[in-house]
Amino acid sequence: MTDDERLAKIIAAMPYATRLGVTAQFDDAELITQLPYSTDLVGNPRLPALHGGAVGAFLEITAQIRLRWERETAKAPATIGVTVEYLRPCRTKATFARTEIKRMGRRIANIHAEAWQDENRTPLALLQGRFLMPD
Repeated sequence: MTDDERLAKIIAAMPYATRLGVTAQFDDAELITQLPYSTDLVGNPRLPALHGGAVGAFLEITAQIRLRWERETAKAPATIGVTVEYLRPCRTKATFARTEIKRMGRRIANIHAEAWQDENRTPLALLQGRFLMPD
């Protein structure tokens, strides 16, 4: 199974990721996810900006994809807790995210994720998360 097929299988096992249209690919050995723009995701039509809940969910989905990839399992890690920091409005265009695993033990994983749109050095939102890994 190729990396792209494996990523597609992981995403297909996540109904909310599929509903949002999340995709993933490797860019220079770094896993990058994409949340395509949809009018359903707009939270503030005056700005306009994506809803913070959609951005937070996208970051959590990105973390889940990365953890499933690393553990080579289709079983979902259970979310213990996440903290999302919103740094600036997420405009109405495609949004990207990447992760960094801070620590992954047998049972608990700590992960950092960041989302951006135009420039990957200018994050829009950050996630710090702890997940209970499946047996």
